Amino acid sequence: MDQPVVAFDWMRMFLGDAPPLFLVEIVFRIGVIWLWTLALLRWIGGRSIAQLSLTEFLLVIALGSAVGDSLFYPDVPLVHAMLVVFGIVCLDKLVDVVIRRWTKVKAVIDGQPHEVLHNGQILNDGLNIHRIGAFELMEMLRMKGVMNLASVSHAYIEPSGQLSAFPAQQPGLGLPIVPPPELGTVPPGDGQNCCCSCGLLRDDPGRCPACGAIRQTPATQAKQWNG
Repeated sequence: MDQPVVAFDWMRMFLGDAPPLFLVEIVFRIGVIWLWTLALLRWIGGRSIAQLSLTEFLLVIALGSAVGDSLFYPDVPLVHAMLVVFGIVCLDKLVDVVIRRWTKVKAVIDGQPHEVLHNGQILNDGLNIHRIGAFELMEMLRMKGVMNLASVSHAYIEPSGQLSAFPAQQPGLGLPIVPPPELGTVPPGDGQNCCCSCGLLRDDPGRCPACGAIRQTPATQAKQWNG
């Protein structure tokens, strides 16, 4: 019958039931697994380290579990853990080869880019695929130095989750995003207005035909953005 747990048993909390020499074994285990994992990650190459796609994210989770269990569980042999780590890395390497050779497989595994802005107007279909809102996209554009949506001709959410944007050759009227529209907008005037949510140029009241929003603000002349 198991012994009842004694609360605030300092020996159990800090050292457990293992002999003191097991602490030295833990240090040895760390060294072996660290060197083994480092060698395998170097073998994978730069692609997996430079960006965290879906497959690389799964690789990190799997490696974390395999490596972590082998460091301090005395009943997990090092060879078993090293074999698991090797198998995970080999699987990732195989997936990398497959997606390099077959474009359709890459689209299924890694995903594909989606256009989220076209000629100064936000495309809600692209945003919905990546489950982000218009204001989040505006934040990402501001971090790239964009002050007006009309300064951008095309913007894409890449499979890695990063935003790529391209400057407009001849910027026109568009939605100013500095200061952020969510902080308050200027009431629409008699001139050209635009939707506060997607940037669609409009001159009629009511809901935006593109995104369904109601708020409008005067459109401003966009400046050239160098990207």
